[in-house]
Amino acid sequence: MRVGKLPEKVWKRSVLKQIKEKREEVVIGAGIGEDCAVFSLGDGKMTAMSSNVGYWPGTDTAQFPLYRSVNALAAMGAEPVAVDVSVLLPKEAEEVFIKGMTAQIEERCALLKIQIAGCRINITGMVRHPVVAVAGIGKLPDGDVPSIKRIKPEMDIVVSKWIGLEGTGFLAKNREQELLSKYPARFLAEAKRFERFLSVLPEAATAVKSGVCAMHSVAEGGIFGALWEMAAGAGVGLEIDLKKIPVRQETIEICEYFEINPYETASGGCLLMVADKGYDLVRKLEKEHIPAQLIGKTTANNDRIVVNEDERRFLEPGKPDEIDKII
Repeated sequence: MRVGKLPEKVWKRSVLKQIKEKREEVVIGAGIGEDCAVFSLGDGKMTAMSSNVGYWPGTDTAQFPLYRSVNALAAMGAEPVAVDVSVLLPKEAEEVFIKGMTAQIEERCALLKIQIAGCRINITGMVRHPVVAVAGIGKLPDGDVPSIKRIKPEMDIVVSKWIGLEGTGFLAKNREQELLSKYPARFLAEAKRFERFLSVLPEAATAVKSGVCAMHSVAEGGIFGALWEMAAGAGVGLEIDLKKIPVRQETIEICEYFEINPYETASGGCLLMVADKGYDLVRKLEKEHIPAQLIGKTTANNDRIVVNEDERRFLEPGKPDEIDKII
């Protein structure tokens, strides 16, 4: 098997088709593009849960599965409440590392106003680097929630902030000495600070108030992977203007250095939103000082196309994240 997220065809054939037992309490369950499960327990409110596993080696990497899990809740319109954390560490791990990692998770949770509800840490000889699994738990009112199943043709697609933030920040921090051979320290310092953009809670809250149809948090596989997942889950096509996809210069430069594609690089902190009136949503987000851009529309066919001036190319099912080539 290739490294990274399980290929879509394998997942559908060997995972989704094996899930047969259903319960009425599960409002939204496993599905393509669905990063969050939603449960209705009959108390007038629903509970949402998402999970993510992080395995990148390096400094401050426990924050990535935390943000991905919380962002998936936000994309479902849920208010994140708590996280449950499970960690596998190699035998070489020392207590000072465990203390620092836990403190980092707690610091991020404090910023997001959520609680660590559980934290299990096991030492094993079966891993070479820390593996961090985060299950996020959130709440939302009973009733309709933003869902890719509500997406229809001729809707606008809006993206918040910039693509590649997660991968750029990771590389700037964990390959800094190598990058300093080409880029000034000030340039890399700004790229390392991209972690301040990793939460999508503000834009998700604004989008929900604005009547957004669906949201999808961009993470592993980058913007191209997220667009494919969203369209495949909704059963629609896409037409995306490549030049309208927002990307920071730091991301372009660092991806060019490592010869990786910024459009297929981890993009936590970026949120895809689908709405009937995309420009209205963009204006509302910008009023809250959240950068946003309308990048295209959904279509009635199954063609998922990216337009770059006179060139048209078809999107492909999600590929391994470009960061996996480096680590």
